[in-house]
Amino acid sequence: MSNSGLQQQSLDYLHIEKAISFLQSNYTRQPDLQEVARSVHLSEYHFQRLFTRWAGISPKRFVQYLTLEHAKRALRESRSVLDATFDAGLSSPGRLHDLFVTIEAMTPGEFKQSGEGLTIHYGFHPTLFGECLLAVTKRGICGLSFVPEGKRGQVLKELRDRWTGATLREASGTTQPFVDRLFARSVKKPRAPLQLLLKGTNFQIKVWEALMRIPEGMVVSYEDLARAVGRPKASRAVGNAVGKNPIAYIIPCHRVIRQVGIIGNYHWGPERKKALLGWEWAQTVPENQ
Repeated sequence: MSNSGLQQQSLDYLHIEKAISFLQSNYTRQPDLQEVARSVHLSEYHFQRLFTRWAGISPKRFVQYLTLEHAKRALRESRSVLDATFDAGLSSPGRLHDLFVTIEAMTPGEFKQSGEGLTIHYGFHPTLFGECLLAVTKRGICGLSFVPEGKRGQVLKELRDRWTGATLREASGTTQPFVDRLFARSVKKPRAPLQLLLKGTNFQIKVWEALMRIPEGMVVSYEDLARAVGRPKASRAVGNAVGKNPIAYIIPCHRVIRQVGIIGNYHWGPERKKALLGWEWAQTVPENQ
C-alpha cells in the first residue's frame, strides 16, 4: 500500500478507536448506527463505509467479537491447538509468520551497556492501527510502538530510556520499507527474514519468543503462557514480561487476555488492543458464522 493510503488508514483509525470505545461502553443497550456515527462526528453513510473498509465487517459484528463470551470461546478453542503450535516454533500459520521473523538477543555485556556504540534509526509512520514509531539497527528491528494522538515525544522518550547508550537518528526513509512489509494486507514472496534485536532478561526474551508462536486469530491466558514457558506458577511474572514487550504487533502481546475472557489492558492503550484483536478475528472468521 502507498504511504498516502496508509496515512488515510491511520487517520481513519482514530475514528475507529473512538467508535470501539463508544460501542464497548454502550453495547448492552444496543445503540443504533446513527448514534454510533454521531459519537465520532460522522454521517451514518460515511461511518458505515469507513468501518467496513477498515475491519472488513460491520460495526455490530465487530463488537460481537469483543464480547466476553466470544473471548472465552476463543480461549477454549486456542487451548486445543496451542501445545502443537508451541512445539512448532515459529512455523505456525499466520501472516507475520509467513514473513519469517528471527530473533537475536543482546549478550549480557551488551545488555549492561544499554546499546552503547549502537546507532538506531527511527521514524514515525501511519499504519492500519494508527501512527507507529519504528526503530531499527543494522542487526534488526529494536522497537515498534504505537503512538497515542499527540504523544510522539513521550513514545520517543520511552525508546531513548530503553537504549540510553545508543545514538538515535531520525531516518524515516530507512524505516519505511520495514513498515511497508509489516502492515501490508498480504505477503507475496518475502525477500528476506525480518530480524529482531531484543534487549531484555533471559526470562523476558523467553516469554517474548513464546508470544511469537501464538497464531493470528488466537488468544492465550497469562496462565497458559506461563505453562508454555515452563513456569506454571509464575503468571504474574509472565504478565510483567508481556507488559515490557518493546516491539508491538510483531511480538503479539495483544493476544494475551485474562483467563476469564476479559481482554484487559495494553501498553499502547486498551482500545488499540481491542482493535487489533477484533481485526484479527474478523480476518480469520467468516462474516456468516
